[in-house]
Amino acid sequence: MCLAISAKYGDVPSVDILVWSELPTGAGLGSSAAYAVCLAAALLTACRAISCPLKEGDSTARWTEEELTLINSWAFQGERVIHGNPSGVDNAVGTWGGALRYQSGKITPLKRVPTLRILLTNTEVPRSTKVLVASVKEKILKFPAIMNPVLDSIDAISQECQSVLEAMPANPSPEYYPVLEELFDINQHHLNVIGVGHPSLDRLCRVTASHGLHSKLTGAGGGGCGITLLRPDTSPLAVEAAKRDLCACGFECWETNIGAPGVTLHSSSSLNAEVLHALSES
Repeated sequence: MCLAISAKYGDVPSVDILVWSELPTGAGLGSSAAYAVCLAAALLTACRAISCPLKEGDSTARWTEEELTLINSWAFQGERVIHGNPSGVDNAVGTWGGALRYQSGKITPLKRVPTLRILLTNTEVPRSTKVLVASVKEKILKFPAIMNPVLDSIDAISQECQSVLEAMPANPSPEYYPVLEELFDINQHHLNVIGVGHPSLDRLCRVTASHGLHSKLTGAGGGGCGITLLRPDTSPLAVEAAKRDLCACGFECWETNIGAPGVTLHSSSSLNAEVLHALSES
């Protein structure tokens, strides 16, 4: 990427690049795309192909839509080096943040979606996306009359979820959360039907259900990670109890948000002490 950007926009100045991440690799969380997006943004800024949007006194800043599009295009090339034939979803989310709709290769950012609290759980069961995709394709070819309606139903779940998410900012009613929880449950059952579930993910869902929470797999499935929706009024005690039980299963668990901004330029003064320490140790 460095050589290609230098060839197109002029030499990238001599730089040291330090990388620090809290994302586990190979768990379906888009860690490679996050890396590619940050690297593309840094190199394009360094050779002045895009502006440096950080003004004096600012703690953070983001680039223009046109500049983000350029960052995304180079990040996608980085993903191609790593994965061969990626969908482009992960680097698009890393670039723009928020939520995106992906269908038949077309990526559309969703406007005005809420930030949702989730538990993110890594079962630490390794899996191969390529193998899982091949298995699903084989099942569709073998049972098209059974599998195609399941895929149509998954598509309908996605569309219903999009409608709910887009309605929530204008009317932040707690009534939307039970709907999302039902969609999580239905989706997880369908994903098991098409063959991307795993006993570790079933266990994750059972553990969180015992605390009144609803979960589904994320990423390719077959192990990897699951997400658990947390309502705004979910008791901190319930969250801690669920995290404790998940960790007792040998899983790794974090509380985080989805719907956050995408790639952002930070001033060094805005970075927390943990990040600064990790970078200084690199």
